[in-house]
Formats: sequence, structure tokens, C-alpha cells
Amino acid sequence: MSKTERGVALITGASSGIGLATAQALRRAGYHVFGTSRKPTPDTAGAITMLICDVTDDASVQSAVDGVLGRAGRIDLLVNNAGFGVTGAAEESSIAQVRALFETNFHGVVRVTNMVLPIMRRQGGGRILNVGSGLGFIPAPYNAYYCATKHALEGYSESLDHEVREFGVRVAVIEPAATRTAFETSTVVADTRLAAYDASRAKYLVAYERAMAVADTAESVAETIVLAARDKTPRLRYPSGKAARQGAFARRFLPRSLFDKILHAQFGLAS
Repeated sequence: MSKTERGVALITGASSGIGLATAQALRRAGYHVFGTSRKPTPDTAGAITMLICDVTDDASVQSAVDGVLGRAGRIDLLVNNAGFGVTGAAEESSIAQVRALFETNFHGVVRVTNMVLPIMRRQGGGRILNVGSGLGFIPAPYNAYYCATKHALEGYSESLDHEVREFGVRVAVIEPAATRTAFETSTVVADTRLAAYDASRAKYLVAYERAMAVADTAESVAETIVLAARDKTPRLRYPSGKAARQGAFARRFLPRSLFDKILHAQFGLAS
């Protein structure tokens, strides 16, 4: 395959934000790009083919994968990007809400990956990039279940990478920090709000707005994804941006007591 034809890429959740920026960046890098969205979305002017796909539904995922194979005959790169967030104190979310979050953010990744892996094994190669988060390796108050889905993605990806290397397939996690996208519009609030957390929640929201004011762009995360897709010696984890790299360093090397002190100061929480 030539440098100008790097292969076929499938990206879930590609109608906006990181997914759309990544689809455009991969197209510029020479990939034949297919994106997915839960609702009908026109193909882009940049020759990105959009398919309908609900990652929580087996038949919908199978239809999208079949659509890519029917048009391109192969899948060389899978970017699992579809997801949403839930904000609120941990005890404020019902079990139903937590299940729905995991069904998209984690089970959705597993569902799409399991349908694409046989294709990559037959081809003798491929790469799977799972869009995680800096919250996949550090905690964040009022994001317990979103953090849990991204922590789960870290463990799943690392284990899977060991299993599929013999087939020429590699798996990596992209770890963005706060990113300026429309993600907030798909973030839902915990469904059982408790007054006991109001004061602490207000401090968290101030810290969140402060972080978003200096957040990375979707385009910068897309650059990291293209790097991971093309890396000749792939790594397991790709922190995206300065804040994510600093967070990864702090989590790995700072004593727990110091890390907690910094975190509580950042969010105005009681120690």
C-alpha cells in the first residue's frame, strides 16, 4: 500500500468533535475514511463516507461494518470514539443510568471491536485505537462513572493488545485531557440530584470551567490519533496534549498523599 493510500479507516462517533476532526485528519493523511453516527449524516465534502451506527446495537454495528466491507473490502484502522458523559456525585446516578453509560462507552467499544477483529485477523494486520481520557488514569470528582468506563477501557485495551499481536494487530488508547468540543451537549446530569452535594458541586463546576478555558482542541487530539495510527513502533498509551502528559506523569510518580492534596486543591474539596 502506497504512502498516499494508507488503508481503510472506520471511526465511530464521527459526526462532530474529536470524531469529525479525526476523520478529516485521517483523510488528509491518505486514508479511505468511513465515519459513523447514530442519525443519518451527509457524506462530507472531504470525501468521508458516513454510515448509520448505534454502537449499543449488534445489528446496527454489523450493518455498518458490512457497509465498509462492501465498499472498500477491508478495514485497516478502527477508531472507537463514540461515547458520552455523566456528571454528578456517584450516589446521584441510578443503576439504569450507569448501565446506559457503560453500554455505550465500554460495551460499545467491545461490540465494534469484536466485529472488526476477524477482518483484521484475516488480513494479517490492523490497528485499533480506543479514545479514552485522562480520566482513565486519574480520578475526577463528580465524574465517577465516566472515569470508570475509561478505566475499564484502559485495562481492556492493554489485555487485548497482548492477545492480538500474533495476528499483526495492535491496540492503543488515546488519552485526551479537557477538550473543547460539543461533547458537553451529549453529557447528561445524574438523574437523582441530592442537595447534600450542592456546595461541593459548585466548586467543581468552577474548576471545570477554568479547565475548559485552556482546553485542547479536537484538532490537536486528531493529530495524536493520526500519530498513533501511523507509528511504526506503536505504544499502548498516547496522552494527548500538555495537560494529559502532566497528569500521566503526576499519577505515576507522585506519592498518593501529595497527588490527593493537589487534586483536592484543584477542585476545592475538603481533605
